[in-house]
Amino acid sequence: MPAYRRFRDVVRIGPVQVATAYDGRGRDKHTAACTAPGCGFAADYDTRAGAELAARTHRCKA
Repeated sequence: MPAYRRFRDVVRIGPVQVATAYDGRGRDKHTAACTAPGCGFAADYDTRAGAELAARTHRCKA
């Protein structure tokens, strides 16, 4: 069963969305996920800056 996450501070940088949510232990986690069809890029980061950097440098292969 997937974890339910309530995302906040959602920002779109090109085709990538960056958002913040709490993990299972109550810590902030920042997620970058590409919304292009067939891409499949998604990653969690400890810092918002890391997630935004990944979104800015992501090159979609789809």
